[in-house]
Amino acid sequence: MAIPLTLKTHLDREHVHYDVLPHSQTFGAATVARTLDVSEQEMAKVVIVKVKEQFVTMVLPAAEKVDVPRLRKLFGTHRVRLATEEEITQLFPDCELGAMPPLGTLYGLPVYVDRSLTGDEDIVFEGGTHSEAIRMRYWDFAALVFPVVAEFHRPSVATC
Repeated sequence: MAIPLTLKTHLDREHVHYDVLPHSQTFGAATVARTLDVSEQEMAKVVIVKVKEQFVTMVLPAAEKVDVPRLRKLFGTHRVRLATEEEITQLFPDCELGAMPPLGTLYGLPVYVDRSLTGDEDIVFEGGTHSEAIRMRYWDFAALVFPVVAEFHRPSVATC
């Protein structure tokens, strides 16, 4: 399966330089990072959450996990939950489940990026399929989606 036409058309129309990185069919951003020999920090994953009645695209490094209590503080409500597979399928009808690109605005969703991603020159993410990823400059990505930058990954526990 090729990158969804919606995504390709949008990137081309916006004159954004990007590279398509074909790879063997792989599931999970961390596994894709290993397959492409990209750091898990540079490889972004997408988590869709429902905040009250609105779905939101959360983008964070592949190795990190969303911290729901932090999201509740960020959004000022306890009504925050992960979207179901069925909801994600409806929101991203032209993407394979689990391979949604972080361009939520293309699908009518606001985008939040974890602060830890903003220092990287490039961002790599799944391109709507489990066999193609996209690499582009982080600032080109930010110019496309105008993300809200916040900290919402689960803090790592220091070991002695």
